[in-house]
Formats: sequence, structure tokens, C-alpha cells
Amino acid sequence: MIGFCYRNIMKPIFFLQDPEKVHIRTTHVGERLGESAPVKKIFSLAFRHKYPALSQSLFGIGFETPVGLAAGFDYEAKLTQILPSLGFGFGTVGTLTNFPYEGNPRPMLGRLPHSRSLMVNKGFKNLGVKNTLNNLRDKTFEYPVGVSIGKTNTAAHKTQEEAVHDIIAAFRIAEKSSVPFAYYELNISCPNLAGSIEFYAPHHLRNLLAAVETLHVKKPLFIKMPISKTDAEISEMLEVITSFSFVQAVILGNLQRDRHNPNLIPEEVARFTAGNFSGLPCQSRSDELIRLVFRDFGKKIKIIGCGGIFSAKDAYRKMKLGASLVELITGLVYEGPQLVAQINSELPEFLARDGLHSIREAVGLDA
Repeated sequence: MIGFCYRNIMKPIFFLQDPEKVHIRTTHVGERLGESAPVKKIFSLAFRHKYPALSQSLFGIGFETPVGLAAGFDYEAKLTQILPSLGFGFGTVGTLTNFPYEGNPRPMLGRLPHSRSLMVNKGFKNLGVKNTLNNLRDKTFEYPVGVSIGKTNTAAHKTQEEAVHDIIAAFRIAEKSSVPFAYYELNISCPNLAGSIEFYAPHHLRNLLAAVETLHVKKPLFIKMPISKTDAEISEMLEVITSFSFVQAVILGNLQRDRHNPNLIPEEVARFTAGNFSGLPCQSRSDELIRLVFRDFGKKIKIIGCGGIFSAKDAYRKMKLGASLVELITGLVYEGPQLVAQINSELPEFLARDGLHSIREAVGLDA
């Protein structure tokens, strides 16, 4: 019923308004709701249920459900208190950078309804890692919260070495923080940054990870991967990544850069001269890369699937291809705030249909 009301009443109203303003209001409301114990209790009764088959321990972290919020939505860390009550099993704040960034020139966000996609061009808009973590210093978390870290979006970084120093500075701030977050995400894949710095070339990636390794970070670290690279390029990157034992998982993957992707409606794409695309245009390539990485590197590293999850069927498919966990954002915009609870309630039915008793048994069955 909530999903029906959202899709047929609320979403049409939201979609008449500026998407960036809707996003800001949504996170503001979510922050306020998360401050109310009675509201969280009501939401938990409606959306948060225990499904033993979905619970798992990975990287020394307990995940009540396998569905998380991807980085890019809660970049000001306003939603950490309310999301567990919606059924999320974990959530990532950020991406955060060493210095604050106000965002790329508008529009930073756009909708492509027929393509089931969002145009994203925020370029790591955030308050800076120090300010954001200071805002969380008195918080406790009911589920695992991760901190996504990336390069400050500035063209002032002329060399790879300068960019690495910037990322390391952000990690140092996070390491000194008393905020009880559970894991790091290293975001090397945002396609909306200024300048020519990149960490896709194996020697660039190796230099970055070698620098991070010297920090001896206290929490598990995941790497957010691109989906725009070829199978061979992704495999080369994974050869580097899996040579560093402190990297626990890769997230596959980030935004779709190909404006000719068959799931993108050309007339919708033409409205945006900048930015890249989330949602359905990412789905197929994300699935392909999950299968590739699981087959070739699954014994060395875990996979978190991200891209084009609109239903339990989508989430389960990624798990059977090799993902131990999944993340989403765009599905919430198109399906509604009840989506995660729906996925959680339907996944046990998929498991039972396949004669499985836990989500861990499903991982990689179709790889």
C-alpha cells in the first residue's frame, strides 16, 4: 500500500519539482524523523523485521540484512539514525573528501523517468570529512555505517602524487575520529571530477593502495569500482587490488558514462549536457562484472553489487552472480521508501524456492 501510494500520488508530485531541492528536503526530513524514538519505533514495526536467512557476518561485521544505501545519497550523513528503521542492513555516508566541495555547476541531479535513471553530476559534493564526522561524534548506530572517501574535487591537483596526498589526509582525519563507523569505502570511480587524475591504470592504483596501506587502517576497506572499463581493464585492477590484503571487498559499480546505452532514451539524455547515469542503464554491466570478478577473484575478495536494483528479483540475481551484499539509491526514488523492506521480505521466498537456507548459500550460484 505504501508503495502504491508513493508511485501513484507522491512520486508524480515530487517529479514536478527540482530534483536537487527534493533531495535536500528528503534528507532534512529523514534527519528529523531519525531524532524521534517513537517515529523510529513505528517505522521499525512497519519495515524492520528479522529474517534469519538474511543475517550474515562479513569482515567481522554483522549485517542484519544484505541491502545497503550506496554512497552518494547521504553525503551529509543525515540519515544514519532513520535508515535502520526502514530495513537497511548497512549504509554509506559520503563520498567525503579532505576539503569541502559545494558541488558541480547545476544541474547536479536530473530525472530520466522512461530510462529508469537519474543524471548525477554532484562531483563529490560534501561538507568535508572533518566537518561531517564532527557532526556524527555524539551518534550511535543501530547498523553498520561506512565512510566513503575520495579525492577532493579540484583541478588544483596537477599530479597523481598530490591527489594521493589529499586522499591520505582524509583517511588520517577519519582514523582520528571517535565516530563508531564500521568500514571504509575508497571511491576511485566517480566520473564527475575535475582534472585528469585517475586511479584506473594499474600503476596508479598500486601507488594509491600502497599509500593507504601505510596507514594501517583499523576498519575493513572496500573499493568502489567503475563499470565503464573493459573486462580486461577490470581484471588488471583486480590483480592489483587483491595483492593488498587489507582490501576486503569491491563495489560493482558506479555510474554509466555511455550516453548510447540501450537503456537510455536519447531524448531524455539530450536534456543534460554533463553528468552520468544511475539506475537501469547500470544494471546489465554491473551484473556482468559481478560474474566476472566472482569467477576470477571470488576466492580472494568479496563483492558488493550496485546498479539497477528495483526489486528483490534484481537483488537476488546479483547475489547469485556473486555479490554477498547489495546497495541501491535510484530504486528508492522510483519505487518508494518501502523498497528495502519489500526486498527483505521477498528474498527468503527466493531462497526457499531454490532450496536454500541462507543468503550465503546463494552467492555465486549462477556465476
